[in-house]
Amino acid sequence: MQLTQAYRIAIRALGANKSRSALTILGIVIGITAIIVIMSVGQGAQSLILSQVQGLGSKTIAVLPGRPPSGPSDFAQLFSDSLKERDLEALRRKENAPYVKQIMPIVFGSESAQHDADTYHVTIIGGTPRIVDMFDVTIDEGQMFSDDDVRGRADVAVIGSKVKEELFGSSDAVGQKIRIKDRSLRIVGTIPKIGQVSFFNFDEMVLVPYTTAQQYIFGIKYFHRFIVEAESEELVPATVADITATLRADHNITDPTKDDFNIQTQADLVLRISTITTVLTVLLASIAAISLIVGGIGIMNIMLVSVTERTREIGLRKAIGATEQNIMLQFLLESVLLTAMGGAIGIILGASISFVAAIVLRQSLGVAWDFVFPVSAAILGLSVAAFVGLAFGLYPARKAALKDPIAALQYE
Repeated sequence: MQLTQAYRIAIRALGANKSRSALTILGIVIGITAIIVIMSVGQGAQSLILSQVQGLGSKTIAVLPGRPPSGPSDFAQLFSDSLKERDLEALRRKENAPYVKQIMPIVFGSESAQHDADTYHVTIIGGTPRIVDMFDVTIDEGQMFSDDDVRGRADVAVIGSKVKEELFGSSDAVGQKIRIKDRSLRIVGTIPKIGQVSFFNFDEMVLVPYTTAQQYIFGIKYFHRFIVEAESEELVPATVADITATLRADHNITDPTKDDFNIQTQADLVLRISTITTVLTVLLASIAAISLIVGGIGIMNIMLVSVTERTREIGLRKAIGATEQNIMLQFLLESVLLTAMGGAIGIILGASISFVAAIVLRQSLGVAWDFVFPVSAAILGLSVAAFVGLAFGLYPARKAALKDPIAALQYE
């Protein structure tokens, strides 16, 4: 029997029971759809996160308090107070870190901001005037606070577009005052609507001098991190080594395993985040792929029913010359066609759901969430679907091929 003839026979056999065929491939459709959606959303999330990380630039180094968490017992290290003023001064000295172009201490948290009767929960970042350069943020109205404001712990603030809208509406905010924790801050500038920049939503941000944030808002004498910019990308490794040596000397650390700080470069973050998101995406896709096994079992059951129903047909074909290989090929082809159709429908459905999900996430979260069609997942899904059809169709096909033609013709 030629392959084209077997294909036509298989199509006619599947078309004779359209409803049963559709229900049979439902498990395959669901499995492939889930895999496509998970892989697409996962890759979209990875792309978004990496773009946020890379927004700080390849020359940027983050110094965080506490050693890098290696397990649940190290979680408290994330809230360490090991970065102090003396560390900042030590890193600012050229003899300690000659390749540091600029260093900015950061403190952050969330509080309620109030103007007249209006209250809005905001994110507060305490930094230096260089924060707008590091995050590539512009000032819409007014100006950024100055170095003198930092040294003098001035009660000044720059607010994001959402904060301005919630507290001042269409009125001019520059020159007005907001109250945070019983401290009255004068608005010296506003930031236009820019949304998310490297994990921070600047639309909901209040920027203040870090000295003001430490002294009057958070009441702390340590920093949540240092943002360091190296002279060039090539000098990042040397700068990391200088920072490490300086902080160890400042903290009297001789054993590297006792470090009470950790340093992250953009390359490190990109690698870590890529690894984490890829592992999670593959894990979730693997769980979704279990439904393909369920779908394969369903196909095997239906093919066994089909073999029983078509016993006389099998006997007649063998009586007029069809070989065991011909019969086996026909039923195997029907099984593979079922799963292939399910795979194709699943890919189309998964891509459509992923596209809609990307639009909804982009509009609801206000981030640049891109639709990503996972070509590798689509190819893998089709391949796995065909393999499932082949594997689970083998037994029914073999059972059909081994039927005795005389007994089959007498079957009622």
